[in-house]
Amino acid sequence: MNPMEYHPLTKAIRIQTERTNEMEHATPLFLTSSFQFENAEDMRAAFADETDDNIYSRFSNPSVQEFTDKMCALEGAEAGYATASGMSAIFASFMALLKQGDHLLVCNSIFGSTHTIITKYLPKYGIEYTYVSADKLQDWEAAIRPNTKMLYLETPTNPGLDIIDLEFAGQLTKKHNLIFNVDNCFATPVNQRPIEFGADLVVHSATKWIDGQGRVLGGVIVGKKELVKEIFLFCRSSGPALSPFNAWVLSKSLETLDVRMERHAANALSVATKLQGHEKLSWVKYPFLPTHPNYEIAKKQMQNGGGLFCFELKGGLESGRKFLDSLQLMSLTANLGDTRSIASHPASTTHAKLTEDERQAVGITPGLIRISVGLEYADDILNDILQALEKC
Repeated sequence: MNPMEYHPLTKAIRIQTERTNEMEHATPLFLTSSFQFENAEDMRAAFADETDDNIYSRFSNPSVQEFTDKMCALEGAEAGYATASGMSAIFASFMALLKQGDHLLVCNSIFGSTHTIITKYLPKYGIEYTYVSADKLQDWEAAIRPNTKMLYLETPTNPGLDIIDLEFAGQLTKKHNLIFNVDNCFATPVNQRPIEFGADLVVHSATKWIDGQGRVLGGVIVGKKELVKEIFLFCRSSGPALSPFNAWVLSKSLETLDVRMERHAANALSVATKLQGHEKLSWVKYPFLPTHPNYEIAKKQMQNGGGLFCFELKGGLESGRKFLDSLQLMSLTANLGDTRSIASHPASTTHAKLTEDERQAVGITPGLIRISVGLEYADDILNDILQALEKC
């Protein structure tokens, strides 16, 4: 079989940096800051961009390239660039492609740090923005201006797990010639491929499900070659390079991403289903529960419901604190996508910098709890939640 015909999941396992003379089976790690040349002419040609030779690990590194190539294969992308964190990937996707006078259209339900970048920092560079409601797609087209350059969204959203119709967004951006930029962190590329629905760029915090064990930070941007080239040039000069060691860890993690996400999703669906109707909860939300408002859209564009679900405690803020303090198995930490289950209270942590009105606008209520479901035995996760609910 031609290697180009292999399934993306096979490519995520078999793509590897060229074997060295040591004949290693595991991928080598290139833990170096710079690369040397045989002669002055080779060095001149590299700096003139006449060759693809490595110069400096802020620009490129074989370990980082291996991880990037695997992500491109999984997402079905033409090119990519890996960064030191998910937020540096998001920031680079804005700053490399938007300029003074441009307008950014943004789904209103996004990660808190992304909100800060958009509302506090982009305006300093003369970049305007408009938030559009995740549940009112019919209003999006009216928000497009003559200077609108990009549409940015997450799906599923953080933390409310709203599902946005990628096919609709892809058609809208094509109609108005906008850059379509999707944060695919929550779904991962084994669960959802936004490029198939018209996305031009896909960004990830590789820190989450891609690493999967809470070890390293990383980010990645993949998509159209001409757009990624501009992002690379921006990052080469501004310096948010991914550590070769972290890239090596993340590349190995991709080899198990598919099987891990199957278990995460199965556990999440099992626990969320059994929590429905609990007397202490107003609702339970998970993309593959038929009660989810966008269940049919989730089924259309996702392979499974992912590893996150959320619920609303009837007792509000105080119940949220009691719930977190009563957990015995689950972790309280500023992360998600780990082998270990994690509980968080977005109103007081990841989205605390939003105003109360902003939180309410995206469904972040005082009693909202987000669960990142790990790989533990599903009933142990459920029983920990149930015993904590009894104390709320």
